[in-house]
Amino acid sequence: MTATTAQPQIEQVETRSLRFDPQNPRLRGQEGEIQTQRQVFDTLWRDFAVSEVAASIAANGYFEYEPVFVATEGDEQVVIEGNRRLAAVKALIGEFKPPAGALPRLSKAERDRLEFIPAMRASRTDLWQYIGFKHVNGPQAWRSASKASYIAWVHNEVGVPLEEIARRIGDQHSTVQRFYRSLMVIEQAEEAGVWQRSDRYKEHFSFSHLYTGLDYIGIQRFVGVRPTAEESKRPIPNGNLPELGELCVWLFGSKSRNKPPLVQSQNPDLRVLDDVLHDRNGIAALRRGLPLHISHDISKGDSQLLREALVGAKESLQTARGRVLTGYDGQSDLVTLADDIVELADAIADDLRKAHNKQRRSRRQRAE
Repeated sequence: MTATTAQPQIEQVETRSLRFDPQNPRLRGQEGEIQTQRQVFDTLWRDFAVSEVAASIAANGYFEYEPVFVATEGDEQVVIEGNRRLAAVKALIGEFKPPAGALPRLSKAERDRLEFIPAMRASRTDLWQYIGFKHVNGPQAWRSASKASYIAWVHNEVGVPLEEIARRIGDQHSTVQRFYRSLMVIEQAEEAGVWQRSDRYKEHFSFSHLYTGLDYIGIQRFVGVRPTAEESKRPIPNGNLPELGELCVWLFGSKSRNKPPLVQSQNPDLRVLDDVLHDRNGIAALRRGLPLHISHDISKGDSQLLREALVGAKESLQTARGRVLTGYDGQSDLVTLADDIVELADAIADDLRKAHNKQRRSRRQRAE
């Protein structure tokens, strides 16, 4: 006889007996450690559109073919998949009051029907492949920080190699490695006390700034990060932890110090920050609190800025000349402006010639 594995059955479980999962990657990726059930509910409602789920359940009822997955941990029944639905139902039956916004009105009979919801029992380790495929690289993808948190949990706690995680969830091994390294960097910063996710300046955690930035040479050298292939739990050398704290503040800001992030958008700010971190003077400018664009200019030096200014001026003048026949309507002030430009250009050219001749004389004297 061939043994068959019993399939888990859907059962009706009392809603009020179910607990949110503080270890939910959707939450831990965004917030780090969350302790209380109230904190979990508030975070889900604020950041993950639970109000929309509540509106759908109020209008259509709870779909029986969407059970939550429940693990018995100690003496608690913890929902390891379906926390948004659980939050919506707990709000609708009045167990938790949303931090903001109005709830749909339900009759007593409708509320009574939500006192029990369909559930299937399973352990965390039983479900990692299903949840990973669904939320990391599947139809209901989490944000990047939550994906990284889940990958790190499966690797560090369940003991699954990153290569196998990538294969099981249908993603590239290198992508999974990059997610893992980025979260380990964040956790290392928190453990060292140089920065905390809870102290970020903006409500949204722009984890992708770090995930992308750790592949840039200037950022890599600044914090000394180890290669993704090492799959290290401590990607940053201890001697570079202060620099890691600085990088996190530049990427994500600090609410306690009232410092907005320098990287407001990944394109172009992240590349600009990387350019600055190639140069000691640029780094010093950032540390003095100068804006990113000024620090960028300082990192380039006057020689590069002069070249860029002259090239930009030439391009602008070429554009202006092409507009003379169609854009000039007899305005005398434009003629005066063009004359001023000629005078200024002559002065610049004269200054450059003098500087050039001076440098040539200096080189000849050194050669003699």
